[in-house]
Amino acid sequence: MSTETADVTTTRSIRNPVLPGFHPDPSILRVGDDYYLATSTFEWYPGVRVHHSRDLVHWRALGGIVTERRLLDLRGCGDSNGIWAPDLTWHDGLFHLVYSDVASFASGYWDAQNFLTTAPAITGPWSDPVRLHSHGFDASLFHDDDGTVWLLAMSADWRPGRNRFGGIEIQQYDPDRRQLVGPTRLIFTGTEVGLTEAPHIYRHDGWYWLVTAEGGTSWEHQVTVARSRELFGPYEVDPAGPLLTSVGRPDLTLQKAGHGSLVRTQHGDWYLAHLVGRPYTPLGNCVLGRETALQKVEWSPGGWPRIPGGIPADEIAAPDLPAHPWPAEPATDHFDAPELASWWSTLRRPATDDWIDLRSRPSHLRVYGGQSPVGKQTPSLVARRVDAPRCALETVVEFDPGNHRHLAGITGYYNTQNWHYLYLTRADDGRTVLELLSCDSGRRTPYPELTVDTGGARRVGLRVRFDGPALHFAYDLGDGWRELPVTLDATILSDEHAAQIVDGEPAAWGFTGALLGLWVQDIGGDGHYADFDHATYHQKG
Repeated sequence: MSTETADVTTTRSIRNPVLPGFHPDPSILRVGDDYYLATSTFEWYPGVRVHHSRDLVHWRALGGIVTERRLLDLRGCGDSNGIWAPDLTWHDGLFHLVYSDVASFASGYWDAQNFLTTAPAITGPWSDPVRLHSHGFDASLFHDDDGTVWLLAMSADWRPGRNRFGGIEIQQYDPDRRQLVGPTRLIFTGTEVGLTEAPHIYRHDGWYWLVTAEGGTSWEHQVTVARSRELFGPYEVDPAGPLLTSVGRPDLTLQKAGHGSLVRTQHGDWYLAHLVGRPYTPLGNCVLGRETALQKVEWSPGGWPRIPGGIPADEIAAPDLPAHPWPAEPATDHFDAPELASWWSTLRRPATDDWIDLRSRPSHLRVYGGQSPVGKQTPSLVARRVDAPRCALETVVEFDPGNHRHLAGITGYYNTQNWHYLYLTRADDGRTVLELLSCDSGRRTPYPELTVDTGGARRVGLRVRFDGPALHFAYDLGDGWRELPVTLDATILSDEHAAQIVDGEPAAWGFTGALLGLWVQDIGGDGHYADFDHATYHQKG
């Protein structure tokens, strides 16, 4: 909780993005005076990252909801598979979370299993998940005024030659029986823009308002609004065009604007939470990934929701609510807590005590080595999001490798195919050395000329630094920091670089963003671990 008392001064503006870095597909919710944003996490635990605000300006990370394998099993999960587009709602004293676990996107198949879990508080405890249908991803719940509950989702069509985004379907959910009931109905097939997904329905002014994303999640993205007097339609699309898009405006800071959800404040103001990307060059690579922004929504005389210009603004008017800042996140994590702090994520497996140990050695994070950098069952990577173009993570590690199968160090990471890694290992002659290895689209590049003999140093400082499109590593053997004399390409750690299309089919997608991490391998399964004394994160100007 905040150590400060919220004052009565109205916060004047919201600066976008409100959640910088890898925070895509936002679902926004107000419960009383509290606002929550849930975002996609893909192959990372904890699943469904949640942030909390009291004024829509200041946000604090609460960690994630899906923290256990009973809720989600990501063993073997492919890059950018896993949790897509969560939906957070509140009804009858319970939080409801719907999330899609997507197992594939190859050859037009998604294999998207949808789940529902509930809890009396945002912090849990969360119920065992209910298996819903697998008709398509981006599922959401709509709680109608008459007490009925409905599941929405995009309707996927795997058949060659058909529209894979077949429209938006709806089916009733029975909360007492905890299952879907009745027929599915296709209520909206989208506009000519296509790729219709991410449905949300709202009631306002006697209408059902259907908000969807169209155009795909990259440069052609948009938020489409349609309305109907009846739940099942027909739905009329806003004749003025999309509610929000950055298509055709490469001059805008915020690109890829789309995938939105609406929230109404206590005083009746409306805001749209939506996805954006910030390329370093016009329509270039977005190293920070897909981020979350907010826009003010006004209702036109014709009854339609509108955003000024229909484009994403860098700064908007905040609601008339008391300012409620939270204590600043500490720059240094000394690993004094019994669990990982809310800013950390772990790759493909939850932070359980079989490989994460914060108790055996006080004020140290002990990480037991996992699989190789391409392993998808038991990797050992603890990472945090890159949320500024210029930032750095530094640590001090103690590690006694037994052979070349034991590695521990620091990384700039995107996925199993794209990363840069500075690590300690054992050379064939018995020396402990620092080595650098990069992987670009699965092609590894070693730098043997940059190998550093640690001279038997027990504690080694390691640092990875992002400087816009460049990445640098440094080390400290006890006599001060020394930067490795190489500039690495940070832009390979981006959605755009990760995506691969072969013969018109997606061979790989990129939906996450760059991360800074502490990485340990025990490829031989010998029980080796590394101790990290602290981790300090710096944002640069």
